[in-house]
Amino acid sequence: MLDALDDLPEARDLRERTYESLGDTVVDVGCGGGRATGELTARGVAAVGVDLDPDMLAAAKQRWPEAEFRLADATALPFDDGAFTGYRADKVLHAVPEPERAVAEARRVLARNGRAVLVGQDWDTILIDSSDPDRTRALVHARADGMATPRAGRRYRNLLLDNGFTDVTVQVHTFVFTDPMILAMLETIGDGDWLDDQVARARDDRLFVALPVFLVSGTRVG
Repeated sequence: MLDALDDLPEARDLRERTYESLGDTVVDVGCGGGRATGELTARGVAAVGVDLDPDMLAAAKQRWPEAEFRLADATALPFDDGAFTGYRADKVLHAVPEPERAVAEARRVLARNGRAVLVGQDWDTILIDSSDPDRTRALVHARADGMATPRAGRRYRNLLLDNGFTDVTVQVHTFVFTDPMILAMLETIGDGDWLDDQVARARDDRLFVALPVFLVSGTRVG
């Protein structure tokens, strides 16, 4: 499912935007299958992908053998102070119990004038057209509450400001899905009659799901 989402034209465009202003040494935190780390490496950037999931890292190393990957926690990165010109965390801080610690680590490992880029959705803001809006709202909130920090996305700007970052910018990119590929994600939200309704909508070309994704970046000074 992640591969399918990453292959979407709007996902590729968003990924390209995250690469801007990262400089020539980059740590990609929560690298998953390693696509961003691999793409940056192919462009001559000294990039290191970091993840806590050994299976994801194994897949990343197989897919991108020229890139460097490390097993590490976002809140305790195994790098020296000021080691990187760019820090990237895409779809990861919602899984970190204390995202403020991860952003503090971002500031620590960034060199002066280094750029941090945080990307991800707010899990309370999944928009789904449904025959039962009240139940849909409850299911979305229940799915969000199963995560460590589901509303981290709305905090990105303040997390950077609280850690002394300047020139903080915010962009919102909304992904809209009307085809059956999104059913795999909907299966993680609800089942039974509710999911049957979504499957029927997909069959009748009446499916509608929208995901606002936040891209927030800031400069490390001092």
